[in-house]
Amino acid sequence: MENIALIESFSEFKDNKSIDRVTLMSILEEVFRAALKRKFGSDENFDIIINPDKGDLEIWRNRVVVADGMSEDDNEEIELSEARKIEPDFEIGEDVSEEVKLIDLGRRAILALRQNLISKIHEHDSTNVFKQFKDLEGEIYSAEVHHIRHNAVILLDDEGNEIVLPKSEQIRSDFFRKGDAVRGVIKSVELRGNKPAIILSRTSPAFLVKLFEQEIPEVFDGLITIEGVARIPGDKAKIAVDSYDDRIDPVGACVGVKGSRIHGIVRELGNENIDVINYTKNEQLFVARALSPAKVTSVNIELYEEEKNGKKGRVNVLLKPEEVSKAIGRAGVNIRLASELTGYEIDVQREGMEEEDVELTEFSDEIEAWVIEEFKKIGLDTAKSVLEKDVSMLVQRTDLEEETILDVQRILREEFED
Repeated sequence: MENIALIESFSEFKDNKSIDRVTLMSILEEVFRAALKRKFGSDENFDIIINPDKGDLEIWRNRVVVADGMSEDDNEEIELSEARKIEPDFEIGEDVSEEVKLIDLGRRAILALRQNLISKIHEHDSTNVFKQFKDLEGEIYSAEVHHIRHNAVILLDDEGNEIVLPKSEQIRSDFFRKGDAVRGVIKSVELRGNKPAIILSRTSPAFLVKLFEQEIPEVFDGLITIEGVARIPGDKAKIAVDSYDDRIDPVGACVGVKGSRIHGIVRELGNENIDVINYTKNEQLFVARALSPAKVTSVNIELYEEEKNGKKGRVNVLLKPEEVSKAIGRAGVNIRLASELTGYEIDVQREGMEEEDVELTEFSDEIEAWVIEEFKKIGLDTAKSVLEKDVSMLVQRTDLEEETILDVQRILREEFED
């Protein structure tokens, strides 16, 4: 009876974790053999017969009959007198099969066996979950808010799997309540100990790509291809699209009439402003399109011999004075995204500035000396040279804050506009 009760308790795990019969039998046998090794030193001469559906379990130990006093290994050999207690007609050299009851293993061994089995089944379940979600990396997934922490939101899917949405992977405007359905892309899946860690992201460029695939049939069908994405999550994004079918306007198909198709994506991303751009292999034209809504007068590309900071070259863009602020965008967002999308460092230059360039020291009454010195350290000693540079590049190469750089560029720009 103790065999049946033990197996029945294990069947609960089979039902809860959806473990198939063959796998459960394999786990059961592995655990029982480990217990036999601990008890008898070896499990090689044991047969284990398991029927988890019925709760049947039989363990048989096979030994060879030897003469009394000649047994060297009690686990593999049985003396004749002992064998004849089982069957009176046994002879020396014959094989004896004797059933081993679980109770013979001892109460402590049975408890250890049960804990080992539970651990193995949980490990099997975790491995299956890991494999399932590893195949879903980069795909959209939806789950429900279960618990909100200061640094992450814990989600549960329909199967009870725990998914983590860290603060760093949330859009700035995201606000969740318990029970809310949340969408994102599976960013990474790792095994930490025996437990899978599933990380969801709403800030990844892949999320924007997958939303386009999900919301725009032509993208899903492959009639429109996405050639590049740049995002500042929750603020602004640029996405380059193309089509091999000349009858399809890729930008128009993605945006829809009065923005009807892209509206759902924008709403999902916390009203993120999305520029959809026609991709072209003509890189000068592509840079000009990437700087929209600014209208570019001319584009001059200088390729690097080797990539620098992930950029393949530098682009000097000439614009009319009234277009410069559009090209740069608020806080330099537009030019930063255009640079990321095209893979070039972009320097903006306004028409007619050649004759107007002024030494930075001329602005010492409005710009602090130490700030001017920071620009000089990287070879920028004129107003034109500072205005031409991308804000993000200046932040990286100087000790100046972005806000300070934007203030300086505003002062210089106002001077030239006057």
